[in-house]
Parts: sequence; C-alpha cells; structure tokens
Amino acid sequence: MDWIHAVMTAVDYIEENMTEELTADIIASKVNVSPFYFQKGFSLLCGLTLKEYIRNRRLTLAGNELCSGNRRVIDVALKYGYDSPDSFTKAFTRFHGVTPSAAQKNVSMLKSFAPLKIKISLEGGYLMDYKITKKESFTVLGASKRFRYDNAKSEIPQFWQEHYAAGNGKYVCGMFGINIDEQMGGEDFEYLIADVYNPASDIPEGFVTKVIPAFTWAVFPCKGPMPQALQDVNQKIFSEWLPALKNYEFAAGYCIEMYDDAAKYPNGTSDENYYCEIWIPVKEK
Repeated sequence: MDWIHAVMTAVDYIEENMTEELTADIIASKVNVSPFYFQKGFSLLCGLTLKEYIRNRRLTLAGNELCSGNRRVIDVALKYGYDSPDSFTKAFTRFHGVTPSAAQKNVSMLKSFAPLKIKISLEGGYLMDYKITKKESFTVLGASKRFRYDNAKSEIPQFWQEHYAAGNGKYVCGMFGINIDEQMGGEDFEYLIADVYNPASDIPEGFVTKVIPAFTWAVFPCKGPMPQALQDVNQKIFSEWLPALKNYEFAAGYCIEMYDDAAKYPNGTSDENYYCEIWIPVKEK
C-alpha cells in the first residue's frame, strides 16, 4: 500500500469508527505504517493533525445530532468520547461558537467540517533531489524536551526561542533538530536542539547526550528562506517521494533536520540561498 492510499484508507477507517476508540496506534496499524511516521505524514498531507481531524469530525456530527432536538447533551458527549458534559461543552463551544444547549434549540448557525477526500493527480516530471547514504553512529549534545504530536508544530518553535532567550546558544548552537520516537508509537516523542558532542568538553547542567545509531539515511537538501523551504521539502517527501518509493521503507523512528551556520549568509536563515537538510532513516524492502 503506497502512502497516499494509506492515508485514504485511514480516513475511511476513522469515518466508519467515529464513536469508537481512535488512537494513532490503532489507526496506523490498520494501514501498516508506524504511528510516528503516520502522524507526521498525515499532518503534512492534510494540513491538520490526526487528533484535530478526529475532534473536528466528531464535533460536526455531534452538532448534527443536537440539532435534531431529541438528544440529551450528556448522551451525545459520551457517544463522541467526552467523559463529562463540561469538557464537551467547552470543546463544542470553541468549535461551533455556540453552546450545545443553543444548538439543541436550533436557533444558531453551526460549523461543518466535511470528511477528507484525497484526490490523486498525475503531475509527473517533478524533480526532487535526494541521496541515500550510510552514516556511522554519532553522539550529540542537546537540550531535550518531550512533545505531543498534536501540539508539536506550534510548541517546537517556541522551544527554540526559549533556548536562545535563556542564553543556551553558547552551549548548543543548534546544528540539528532531532525527532526521536524509538518505539515508533504513542502520543509523544523526544525532540532535541543539538550539536555534535565533543567528549573533551563538560556536559552543561540541564543538557543531555544522545547516541544517534548508524543508519542508511535518505538525505534531502533544502535551499531557501526558513521555515518555508524546509516545510516545502517535508511536504514533498510525503506527497511525492514516498508514493513513488519502491525499494526503501522507513527504518526507525528518527527524523533529523541539519541546519547550516546562518552566519555564512547575508540574511541569515531568511536568505534565499540558506541551506539545510532533512535526514530520514531507511532500509531496503
């Protein structure tokens, strides 16, 4: 099953089991993709996280049921996975802009979030540079923090800002941004702002060392202003490279972004020639 069809199959499964337990582990297992890469790919292809998609669809369906006027709020809340009327009311009001009781009276406009429909278009002829290379294990020194998949997109940039604001750039400049989910499952992962570790140097308080295992890596160059250049290549990896991939598959729950020294460029990371890379571990099928 290729990547695009895996996401389409997952969306169908979600729609058919909207009132059942839906976790990344369960959904990814249905399409034989690790939760680590499934959640990353889903977000890049669909523009929202897996958790956001499920929540939006459930709240849409809940609004439809309450508009019928013959369902109790508590019954609808429990049906769509909320353990209390209060938590349901808060989520419902944030999404629809009105309370569940107002929706029951059928006097307010509700929002509707339609099921995803993924269209496959033939756009052959694109060029995407990458190389497959073997790298020995290496050790990094970094600032480490765990993030949930559903809020990582907004919180990781904040982590970088806090790192430099605290003066920690003098210890770790930030050559790498490293995602690690060794079990390739679950709801969260470890993220490091890291440099190559010099064993002759002391480890500053609050920092950790981590051994990155030897892998065969697919390395993708990114050229252009950040973060757009990096985001564009990330999206192409999941929308173009993976669907066309025949000989390799993901090997482990690692994803590394390697950043060139911004001081080398007149406009720093905003320079049109700024260079970085994305590394993904792969193995032959």
